[in-house]
Amino acid sequence: MTDIPTPSEQRAATASFGELFGQVTKDMSVLVRQEIALAKAEVSESASRAGKGAGLLGGAGYAGIMAIFFLSIALWWGLGYLVGNAWSAVIVAVIWAVIGLILFVVGRKQLKEVRGAPRTADTLKKIPEALKRNEENR
Repeated sequence: MTDIPTPSEQRAATASFGELFGQVTKDMSVLVRQEIALAKAEVSESASRAGKGAGLLGGAGYAGIMAIFFLSIALWWGLGYLVGNAWSAVIVAVIWAVIGLILFVVGRKQLKEVRGAPRTADTLKKIPEALKRNEENR
């Protein structure tokens, strides 16, 4: 079997370095543009799915609020048979006030524990020192 050069091998053998470099640059440019187009398509699809998911979660949250609202009314109504409607409304309101207070205290405690990015801040502080050391060694 004889080794017959392919058309691209023949072009490479006769082309100048500038022509080959130009072709490589062109191919790289096309490749980068294709990768950017692919990334845009993927991000667009992901954003679309995330938007739909967020909408569904919002709807679920609203449904949960409505369920809590109507259960509260049912509790108010049921307690009304025992203590009267006015007092049953006060009891339901106090229950919700206690739940709100507990959520507030726990949420505030959680926020006080947030420390941000302490390791990143520490490493960022070290960058100027490292640059100074490199400048001193010159």
